[in-house]
Amino acid sequence: MDSSQIETGAPLSIEIAQIASPATTLSPTSTSTPRISKDAIRTSLRASTVDGVFAAVFSIGTGGILLGNFLVELDATPVVFGMVSSIPMLVNLFQPMGAYLSERSTSRFQYSLRTHGIARLLWLILVIGIVSFSGGGLNSNQLVILSLLILVCSHFIGGLGAASWLSWIAMLVPRQLRGRYFGLRNSIANFTELVSLPIAGLAVSHWYGGSIQGYGVILFLGIFFGIVSLGCQYFQVDMNPQLQNTYYANSSQTTEIKSDSVPNEPGEISEAISLPQMPTPQNQIDSSIWKNSNFLVFLLYFGSWTFAVNLSAPFFNLYLLDTLNLDVSWVTFYNSLRAGAHMLMLIVWGRLADKIGNRPILITTGILIAVIPWLWLRMGSSPLDLWLWLPLLHIFIGANWGGVDLCNNNLQIEIVPVKNQSIYFATAAAIAGASGALGATIGGFIAQFAGSFGIAEVFVVSGILRLASLVPLIVKKDLGS
Repeated sequence: MDSSQIETGAPLSIEIAQIASPATTLSPTSTSTPRISKDAIRTSLRASTVDGVFAAVFSIGTGGILLGNFLVELDATPVVFGMVSSIPMLVNLFQPMGAYLSERSTSRFQYSLRTHGIARLLWLILVIGIVSFSGGGLNSNQLVILSLLILVCSHFIGGLGAASWLSWIAMLVPRQLRGRYFGLRNSIANFTELVSLPIAGLAVSHWYGGSIQGYGVILFLGIFFGIVSLGCQYFQVDMNPQLQNTYYANSSQTTEIKSDSVPNEPGEISEAISLPQMPTPQNQIDSSIWKNSNFLVFLLYFGSWTFAVNLSAPFFNLYLLDTLNLDVSWVTFYNSLRAGAHMLMLIVWGRLADKIGNRPILITTGILIAVIPWLWLRMGSSPLDLWLWLPLLHIFIGANWGGVDLCNNNLQIEIVPVKNQSIYFATAAAIAGASGALGATIGGFIAQFAGSFGIAEVFVVSGILRLASLVPLIVKKDLGS
């Protein structure tokens, strides 16, 4: 993507204190309606926020500009850059299988620990590979291939747990505060990126053993923080997927509170986070995904949007590092500006989404994001570009992309039913992953074999397709609230 919230009115503890529920904690053996205690919800959301902070550090080391610079140092081709962007999306095709497995587990936490834990520890192999490269044991081509293999395996295993995690956190956050909470959580994670990315970039750029060795050190630290983030999930209320599916109701029955009745006091939204109260027989068949018109419209939009975005997005950092030959510390500075704008605007988008809904924000920010590839066409290496237009462009990207990320997530949670929730999430991820990977792969081949004119052509087409992908949202006026 073109981009990878600090709440000034009230601290995190006050924000989370507004989320309350009845007094008994969910247990796998409950026979009545599962309910989660007020203190448990507070602890869970605080833990999830801290989880997001440490996970942000992990993502800095294993992706984005630092991984891109690492591959540039190894003389990787544009096709490799296209693969790096497409692999994480392509393996999302296996998310439905992961959702199927997760729904047959008895613990969201244990399932997350197995999938994401293994996925993050696999990056240690690349650290060993970098050590071997520094000692002459591997050449640059072998290290590039090893990097791609680690990327495939890590994202494949991690993808098996992605839908389960989203279903887990969706059950903990009430609908009326969903935009507000996710905006706050993401803003804190982006603040972490804002602070950590320039430091990591400077460390890599000025490491005494060279930037490749420097990346190895940052990668090792990222893996450590990634494991710590999983430990934070221990403090979240665990969910039994089988119990969640036993108590089935339409999503409207679990979130049926009017927007103008959103409370200001903690005890007034207890029903918003209760699991459904309509027990159904285990053999009742859930409504087919393919008969859910709202979900199908969302899939059409989400798939076409990710294809259009990833047709050009993987090559923006490559353009800065290779074509403009900028030092990685400058590129991380630009990316930090983007992260800062993303952080500041996320809380605004979150509050606005709770008031006017997700669809209007997606249409507005989507139009603004669509013109970004065209803006890149005029970027050069003049001092005016380097000191004014490139910083402004990254700020523009970060500010608007926050609305897209947040509202895509919230809209998806809003339109799917509670039963087998993770399967819906996994289906959306698979469709988007396949289309996004296809876009990145096509863009990579065009960029490599068509020269500079090919890149310009990709940017033009990407902007047009981004605008076209918004048509389903514009036509389907009753999508979401």
